[in-house]
Amino acid sequence: MVKRAIALGGGGPAAGLHIGVLEAIAAADIEPKITFDVWALSCIGAWVGIVYNQFGDEVENKDRAELTYQFFKNDVFRDDESYERFPINTVFGPDWRANIKALNKFVTDSDNYKDFVWDPYRMVDSFQESISLLFNRIRDGEKLDDGDINGWIFNHGMAPNPLVRYLTSMMYLSNVTGLSRINYPNSEFMKRIRFENLFDIEKREMEQKEEEEKKEVKGEKEEKEAKGEKEEEKKKPFIFHNAWNLDKQELALFSNRPMRGEFYQGPINASTLCACSALPFIEETVKIDGDTYCEGALVDTVNFWSLIEEHHKPDDKLDEIWVVRIVDSTQVRKPDNLHDALANLCQLFAATVGEDDVKLFKYHVQHDKLEPGKEPWGGTVVEIHVPSGINFKWNHSNLDMGRKLGREAAVKAIAAYEARDKKRFAKDERVRFINERKDDKRGRDIDRDRLARALATATGTPDLDRWLKKMKSQVDLKSGREVVPDGAGKYPKDSIPYPDFALRNPEVKANYDRLGRLDPGLERLF
Repeated sequence: MVKRAIALGGGGPAAGLHIGVLEAIAAADIEPKITFDVWALSCIGAWVGIVYNQFGDEVENKDRAELTYQFFKNDVFRDDESYERFPINTVFGPDWRANIKALNKFVTDSDNYKDFVWDPYRMVDSFQESISLLFNRIRDGEKLDDGDINGWIFNHGMAPNPLVRYLTSMMYLSNVTGLSRINYPNSEFMKRIRFENLFDIEKREMEQKEEEEKKEVKGEKEEKEAKGEKEEEKKKPFIFHNAWNLDKQELALFSNRPMRGEFYQGPINASTLCACSALPFIEETVKIDGDTYCEGALVDTVNFWSLIEEHHKPDDKLDEIWVVRIVDSTQVRKPDNLHDALANLCQLFAATVGEDDVKLFKYHVQHDKLEPGKEPWGGTVVEIHVPSGINFKWNHSNLDMGRKLGREAAVKAIAAYEARDKKRFAKDERVRFINERKDDKRGRDIDRDRLARALATATGTPDLDRWLKKMKSQVDLKSGREVVPDGAGKYPKDSIPYPDFALRNPEVKANYDRLGRLDPGLERLF
């Protein structure tokens, strides 16, 4: 029996990709079915993973993805028409009570009014600097640059003004730790997640339940026992997610079963899930048992080492890890407004941390020197590539597009998994990678079908097969001529994969980016 783990990374509005991946895996026509014994979760991956696993055993895997999708569609993502003029998801609301308390505390603190003391010398200094700036430019025959004007307004108009300083302090220095709060464990929204279903039923509860139902099922049980059948409760998969403990400055892990590691903090509940996704500035920090937590995905996206340390044992080996990251640097595009810019700020960090986590793990499991008496992990890593054709909007069309692209990405990974080399590992083979990303040296995922269309558009040559064949080639960096490897299988030093070479052309790159960006009118088709 294969022991298998899945790692669902962070990425907020790209949650649809996770749902599509899980949907494709559940629907895969493979025997035995692909199921997961361990779920390693972070940020939005924790929300998707926990919602997916909250449904009782009576719900089949093929139906869980649809129910998970409905949860996010109805309770988190906003319909497109509403989102156009209110670009916030349905749960990122301000903490009005805490904000009012923070405001009252600020306005009643006498120390915050010391700045209102009249200081004529500071005003004179500011006036002199302003006059000096103006006359220096006039003397040199130059106009004031926008940077000079903005700097003057900011530093000599606003900063010395007591009222502006007071209002700015109120905004930035009040005891408010995030724009929004979702940590309301007793809210109707959080109650829709049945956390109790994540846990195995304790033995005493089972005995009590059996006693209560003894009379009703006595005859049925005796009949089964006579046939030699045994009733066993289906074990829940091991589920854990991370968060960052700001007080102890360390990663914390929460799970549905006790863990052996030093970072285990306790069982999963509504507050731990909110802590897991409490992205600094966007969401308030979360207090749990006296400690303050924020999102852990920006420290460890896929929890690789926790998986190995906790779930790979000599008598119970972890055979496979399926990796599902949903944010990538190729998804970050030129912003048109503050909404886009803020999304880029969050997602670019998440993308680069996630990419680096995967690269470092792959390197260490292959090349680290082994400690004396310690056996290396010798399993298989299945990568599900990160599609770039989504945006960072919390609207229904982006959720639907993510679900569609996630399904497609998972289908490709499953096909590679079915075609894998099933021979035993060679003596010098420590880890086997399936569907590994090798598109370029930076590990960036290049959509070759999209690139072929971009080339066809740029060159006016609509023969896509011609361009797709070139994707597998290596070319000279300067001339673009195809090169071949030497007898040892190595390519010339100044050569790169053709997809990289093609994207160096500005027109091809512009077409590639345009084709990956959803047209607002097309979003409603999905």
